[in-house]
Amino acid sequence: MDDKFTLYNLKVEVVATDKPMVCKHKEGDYFLVIGEDIIFPENNSFSMYALSAILPLLPAKQRILHENDWMLSDSVIACPDPNCGARFKITRIGAKDFSHADCTIEPIHKGDYE
Repeated sequence: MDDKFTLYNLKVEVVATDKPMVCKHKEGDYFLVIGEDIIFPENNSFSMYALSAILPLLPAKQRILHENDWMLSDSVIACPDPNCGARFKITRIGAKDFSHADCTIEPIHKGDYE
């Protein structure tokens, strides 16, 4: 049985607005999400507070979504510091196939979703 599924690879990048950034963010800083891995480029750091605002959205952004789902269109996240003008843009940058069996020991669920 084919147990493959696809996840999008993501790039999360700091973008500037007309409001000054008061945190340590710098325009162009970024990290990648490949599968379950978050990959930070060499010499790059990211605020744990900013990550806390972004992390809950990443699994949904990795998945195929209905064309009307707001998670597909809403891709710019505000810094959680209300005084900071930084935004974090989530972009799909490719896709990768995974095997269910390589990710979990649980059997594939054949639930009764409608």
